[in-house]
Amino acid sequence: VDYTRRLATALEVVGLINIQFALKDSTVYVLEVNPRASRTVPFVSKATGRPLAKIAAKVMIGRTLKELGVKDFKKETPFVAIKESVFPFDKFPRVRMFLGPEMRSTGEVMGVGADFGEAILKSHIGANMKLPAEGTLFVSLRDQDKRARSTEVIRGFYDLGFQIIATAGTAKFLREHGIPAEPIRKVSEGRPNIVDAIKNREVQLVINTPSGEISRIAEYQIGWAAIEHKVPFITTLSAAASVVSAISSMRKGERKVRSVQELHKLLNLDYAD
Repeated sequence: VDYTRRLATALEVVGLINIQFALKDSTVYVLEVNPRASRTVPFVSKATGRPLAKIAAKVMIGRTLKELGVKDFKKETPFVAIKESVFPFDKFPRVRMFLGPEMRSTGEVMGVGADFGEAILKSHIGANMKLPAEGTLFVSLRDQDKRARSTEVIRGFYDLGFQIIATAGTAKFLREHGIPAEPIRKVSEGRPNIVDAIKNREVQLVINTPSGEISRIAEYQIGWAAIEHKVPFITTLSAAASVVSAISSMRKGERKVRSVQELHKLLNLDYAD
């Protein structure tokens, strides 16, 4: 919020502004700043109950936020709203499914819940990712991801009762940190291998962090098999951690379906049209 205010003020932007931030090792980078609306605007409008496009248009023709009755944009909401990207991999199964800085999504959905777990679960449902409540998890971690954070995430799945299978190196790493994991062959190591297990419906969830921007063919074979057989396929530890929260929420079974209008009734809106 602080950086956004500074950039908007320095660039003398009146109306909406779109900023792409990136965070790496506690350092914030700015990828781009554009004086325009984006797909985030309708999401934030629904989440906050404020018609941001209408407010911005009136500010651009000379009205002030004070005149419009807009006071505090940082007011907390009594719910969590999450914007989830929708990717076209099931429609184009031979495209690269490992993500990078370029735009890959073809749409977005919104999940709203009483807490993070419920919101992320609903967003996954909206994005047509059917998460398993139980079963077998396959894990393959690149060397850079074999650290304490990884064990915390995978332990979350183990605590939920998932059986863990992994490539030899990852299985060894997990066992060294107290997480039972059975090794399974890579495609290049003979059969039966992980792709066979996915095709035989023996795997319900896949976590595969890529080795680099141009990932090895074995990683693509795993990804293609998972997408073809509709097995949730996760490529980052942050996404894996969110899935732990989603499955935990699914187990509780206390989800509510509410319209945007019902959500907005929970907000003490301050916008005067």
